[in-house]
Amino acid sequence: MNAVVPAVEATDLHTTPWLPPLPGNAVAEILLRAFAEDAPYGDITSATLLPAEARATAWLVAREPGIFSGGEVFTAAMLLQDPGAHVEQLTADGARFAAGERLMSVTGLARAVLTAERIALNLTQRMSAIATQTAEYAALIEGTKARVTDTRKTTPGLRILERYAVRCGGGHNHRFSLSDAVLAKDNHLAVLTGGDTTKLTAALAAVRAQLPHTVHFEVEVDALEQVEPVLAAGVDTIMLDNFSNAELVEGVALVAGRALVEASGNVNLSTIAGIARTGVDIISVGALTHSVRALDLGLDIAVELQ
Repeated sequence: MNAVVPAVEATDLHTTPWLPPLPGNAVAEILLRAFAEDAPYGDITSATLLPAEARATAWLVAREPGIFSGGEVFTAAMLLQDPGAHVEQLTADGARFAAGERLMSVTGLARAVLTAERIALNLTQRMSAIATQTAEYAALIEGTKARVTDTRKTTPGLRILERYAVRCGGGHNHRFSLSDAVLAKDNHLAVLTGGDTTKLTAALAAVRAQLPHTVHFEVEVDALEQVEPVLAAGVDTIMLDNFSNAELVEGVALVAGRALVEASGNVNLSTIAGIARTGVDIISVGALTHSVRALDLGLDIAVELQ
């Protein structure tokens, strides 16, 4: 692939411990669907206005500051339209950038660059927005043992990109899909026990006995009195849902290290620092992915007619 990607300094990645590259086949599948939607029969504007031999150099430029994410996606979008294009990543994924900074460059057929422009922008704008917002949350809990994680509240079809962007911002990923781990929530427990809370420990223990040792088992509770019966079943993580900070402190004390403690619900930039100080291990935040505003990135282009 005709692309140049910069090395990433550890200091650029905030507290992110693990940032593997995106799977190329998954990125290609997303882009192929996007181009099938955006240009099902080609780009009629570029095809009729621009000579086939026209070449262009363009830069992905930040209109506002943030954390970059999506270099591989930008590169793949351009190369799908022009396999001979030269794409260079000027700002590493996970690195901070200022307004006016050039993040990527591409030189190739002008028609291809302009056909790929909107898809490349849509995805890098959203990924960079998620990385930037995640970094805000992560900065607020520095100095505590808590880690901020995403949820399954992602855009259908784009989860792999959005979860990668969370890691670029210094966050961590929760289970990727329903197939990855057991996470029993209130509705599951209501069906499992038929509403009889005295059956909770035995019912969960029976579930635990069925699971392979590699499968993580998490249970959500919405009241302190549920903590001990759930722990008695041998769960790996207990989720304290919509607890006050005082209740979280009490819940952490009740768990006493017998399982990981996750806080969920009512988490925003105003509340996360206080939640982290309660001693929880994990804070899951749906807002990392479900309600971000796309970061303002643009494509500045210069065309050279042959």
